[in-house]
Amino acid sequence: MRVEYWIFLIIGLFYIPCCLVYAAMGGEPVGIAGLALGAGLGLMIAGYLKLTGRKLTDLPEENDHAEIADYAGEQGEFSPWSWWPLPLAASAALVFLGLAVGYWVSAIGVVLGVVSLVGWVYEYYRGAHAH
Repeated sequence: MRVEYWIFLIIGLFYIPCCLVYAAMGGEPVGIAGLALGAGLGLMIAGYLKLTGRKLTDLPEENDHAEIADYAGEQGEFSPWSWWPLPLAASAALVFLGLAVGYWVSAIGVVLGVVSLVGWVYEYYRGAHAH
């Protein structure tokens, strides 16, 4: 986590002087806000990675003498058989279509999106893949 922490810390610290110089040169408020938010985003992610890095052991990529076998093991839980992202994407498309056509289409998309999101979150509580 050390490398990721330093990357986002540098990004956050880079945007701070950029924001100050841009504000001193009379930049518009939207640009100042964008640069300030970019600095905040980089610093928040760096802070999260620093706090998370304290709880974890060193990753294999942080060890100069690591072997390929050090990367072996479970990398996470993935569900390649899940169909829930498809209705969720369709409901997001309905929400954005509703902005052009009518707000009632957006309302239908929001309802379908909530149902799809709940289905995706609780996918492992029912059926063949229940835990």
